[in-house]
Amino acid sequence: MLSSSPRVAHKVAGCLISFSFLLINSAAGSLGKGSQSQDEADAIHSSHLDLQEIVFVIQSQSNSFHERQAERRRADLLQQAHSLTEKPPAVLLLHSLSDNEWDWSILPLLPSLSHSFGKNSSWIVFLEEDVNVKMDTLIRVLAKFDKSKEWFLGKPLYDKESTIIHHYAFAENPSVFKYPDFAAGWALSIPLVIRLANKVKDEPLKSDFTIDLKHEIALYIWDGGKGPHLTAVPELCTEPQDSPRALNCATTLSREVPLCGEPVAKEEVFVAVKTCRKFHEERVPVIKKTWEKDAIFLEYYSDHADPSIPTINLGVPNTERGHCGKTFAILQRFLSSQVPSTKWLLIVDDDTLISLPRLQALLSCYNPSEPVCLGERYGYGLSQGGYNYITGGGGMVFSREAVVQLLKSGCKCHSNDAPDDMVLGMCLNALGLAVTHSPLFHQARPEDYAADLLAHQVPISFHKHWNIDPVAVFNKWLQEDLKAKSADEHNKEAKMEL
Repeated sequence: MLSSSPRVAHKVAGCLISFSFLLINSAAGSLGKGSQSQDEADAIHSSHLDLQEIVFVIQSQSNSFHERQAERRRADLLQQAHSLTEKPPAVLLLHSLSDNEWDWSILPLLPSLSHSFGKNSSWIVFLEEDVNVKMDTLIRVLAKFDKSKEWFLGKPLYDKESTIIHHYAFAENPSVFKYPDFAAGWALSIPLVIRLANKVKDEPLKSDFTIDLKHEIALYIWDGGKGPHLTAVPELCTEPQDSPRALNCATTLSREVPLCGEPVAKEEVFVAVKTCRKFHEERVPVIKKTWEKDAIFLEYYSDHADPSIPTINLGVPNTERGHCGKTFAILQRFLSSQVPSTKWLLIVDDDTLISLPRLQALLSCYNPSEPVCLGERYGYGLSQGGYNYITGGGGMVFSREAVVQLLKSGCKCHSNDAPDDMVLGMCLNALGLAVTHSPLFHQARPEDYAADLLAHQVPISFHKHWNIDPVAVFNKWLQEDLKAKSADEHNKEAKMEL
């Protein structure tokens, strides 16, 4: 049953989050005052480590493209292991460990990992599916750390300014708190896994919402100063695999938008922009100055028909909060004869900045005959069997088959101002359809993310115009560099001639 309870819970959770982060900020002064020196004092030593003591968990997803990517990563790990030892490590695919779509949030999975591997293993290494691993280097790196102690290892990220996506944590000095860049891989020692597993079983998670998993996991592990902080490991890298700077790296990363063939044609993407009368003069001109030119089929949906834009009035009044009524009217229109028949539907807000060419490249990896729901994944109530949803501001992408199944199921809004993205998440959960996550979609502005994170991304979208020049942001982060593109094409042609 669909209800307004998630929206009410959002407000309650916000109060709880604010209170919990007041406690965090009060404890922040102790963070970093000797924790790093304690690491140095601990006997970080070189010891023997058998490969079978490592458990690899690939953070895979329930989608045919991502399943193939994860299987390739597993095959590569096992092939490397075979060349080093006759006793290979365990390599697990996250999406196949259970039927729970919320296992991507890691913490609810720790009791099971602790039970299965707590006795005979020393490390659990988490890898995103496109992380390249040099197995021999990784073994040498892990062997430096005393496996009988609690360790949380990774490449550290930090916020230069307090940010909404982290609930303004550590507002006085946000850079003091470090959290792992998942794109470099990260690791937990088994003693830490065992303690965290017991904590997960005994204590409910403080927040109902999962927004930025890497930050929230680091907070949970740190536990207000009672647990370990993240230890920086220089060999966990996000350098390109063929970079000279990657020689000493145990992990490396590709920096290109995934491309699995020719980019999806412009004619196969229908773009729906949600707007309202009061933003016609403020926000719509930004779209027209930036990314509208890259769309062939685009319509603006408003509470007022303005032929100068033009906008279409779907008969749904504007609402200050959720936009469920408008979004479901868009879904119905997409399947009607009123618009061109395309394979993909993109729904964005009027303050979303997006690169359609990069989206077209990404969509080449997905099968539109499958029910694909793609964007930045958030979670609600995951530790209590909740659901995943695509946060709307970064852009929501649906295959035609996904829209057909959503509407055929009878999924609908109980009110026009219900949160559209969360209602869709509940519907997808009820249908057993997965939300597919891409870190290239962003619910917030570039300055709300760690600089080192964006440094190895080719972002597809950002959201919000707060205190920024949105046109300048688009030109810096999302505009295609035609000169660089021409140079790349020239280089490719030269290589082909050779």
